[in-house]
Formats: sequence, structure tokens, C-alpha cells
Amino acid sequence: MGENLFEKIKRIDNNGKEYWSSRDLAKALEYTDYRKFLNVINKAEIACENSGEVIHNHFVHMDEMVDIGSGAKRTIDTIYLSRYACYLIMQNSDPTKVVVAKGQTYFAIQTRRQEKTDNLVEDNKRVFLREEMKKHNKSLTQAASMAGVENYAIFQNYGYKGLYGGLNMQDIHGRKNLKKSQHILDHMGSEELAANLFRATQADAKIRRDNIKGETSANLAHYDVGQKVRNTINSLGGNMPEDLPTHDGISKAHTRVKKAEKVRRIKSAK
Repeated sequence: MGENLFEKIKRIDNNGKEYWSSRDLAKALEYTDYRKFLNVINKAEIACENSGEVIHNHFVHMDEMVDIGSGAKRTIDTIYLSRYACYLIMQNSDPTKVVVAKGQTYFAIQTRRQEKTDNLVEDNKRVFLREEMKKHNKSLTQAASMAGVENYAIFQNYGYKGLYGGLNMQDIHGRKNLKKSQHILDHMGSEELAANLFRATQADAKIRRDNIKGETSANLAHYDVGQKVRNTINSLGGNMPEDLPTHDGISKAHTRVKKAEKVRRIKSAK
């Protein structure tokens, strides 16, 4: 049995995303009774849910057509599994089987590699969006100033209150357990940064487009835009920004991105 058995049975969907069939995996793990393998899958689904993941993102129940001879086909139920789902299945399979031990090693390594890749993608998005926030906050400051805003901190708080359901900067700071010296934007993930970038760009555009004048009017416009962004997130079934996780400082993300780029250049030069 080759070390790359699990690589051989891996499938790729039309979007280039990898997955494994529960039927293929059951055979690879030497389960002669598929119903017994379903018990393992049930345990893996429970572990998935307990880890905070959405089960149907990793375990997709499907009907699949298979040949039964003489050109005839029949439908069987199967489950399409993500790499993480396979990893959980390995943790709940018979550890005395050599193939299970190999599978545990394979999926642990592959899952870790994917985590590193996903984390680097997130770092790159955070770094890009944070820089965009700096640029558009400057533009928003100029628009607010032209509208007559003198207290920019209050103006900013109106936007945050709209987007964060009434929470101001100090409230958000406390909600995310940040120190006084830490800036909330520096500890946002890409999803939260994107929401704030949309708030900033649209508030900037509204103030300029509607030729808003007066500090009170500008503050209310900023609040209104923030609230509309929040309502849009809610209508899409998204997480409210105050509920999104706190990330490490953006400077650390910068460092990881630069390090990864350096490693890539070294490998390319070889």
C-alpha cells in the first residue's frame, strides 16, 4: 500500500477544490461494511461541530450514480469530505490499522499545510485592507473637514456606532480586550476591515455627493452609512463586526508576509 494512497483517491471539483468520497475512503481504510464506517463519520461530524466548524462545509451528503454491470446504474448515498473532515475521520477510526496510522499522518500534515496557506492569504488581505483604510480614512477626514466637522473623534464614533450596533471606539476596544496603546483597526481580520472600508468609502462619497454641511449633519450621515452596512451584513446572514475575532497586530502580519515572500524568492532562485 503506497504512502500516497490518499492522494490517489483525492478528487477535484469544477472549482479546483479538493475533496474525498466517503465510499473511496471507506475502501482505503479497509472497512468492508460501509455502515460501520458511517458510525465513524458520525463521530467525526460531532467533533467537527464541537470544534466550532459548520458541518455541511466539510461533510456534504450526495446521491451518486454507480455502474452495477451491463450498462445499468443505480444511485447510492455518499458523502463528499473536505481535508479537515478526513482528518477527523482518521482520529475516530481504528488506530490499530496501519492504513489509519498512515492516514492520520497524511491528513495531519496536509491540514497543517493548508492552515499555513490560509493564514498567509488572510495576512495578505489584512495588510492590503489596512493600507486601504489608511488612505480612505484620510479622504474621509478631508470630506468631513470640508463639511464643517471640527471634532473628528466624535465623527468617527458616529460611523462606528452605526456599524457596531451602538458601540463606540472605546466600547469596541474593550469588547476586543485590547490594550490602550493598541489600535482597533490594527487587530481586525480581513472581513471586519472590509466592512469598515466600505463604511469609510461610502461615508466619504455621501458627504461629497450630497454636499453635506454642518457637523451634526455629517455625523448623522456617517452613522446612517454605518448602519446601512450593518443591515446589509445582517441580511446576508453574516457575522456582526463586534462578534468577529480579535487578531494579532498588523505589524506581525506584515512580518509574516515579508518572510513568506523572501522564502518564495529563495525557492524561485534555486
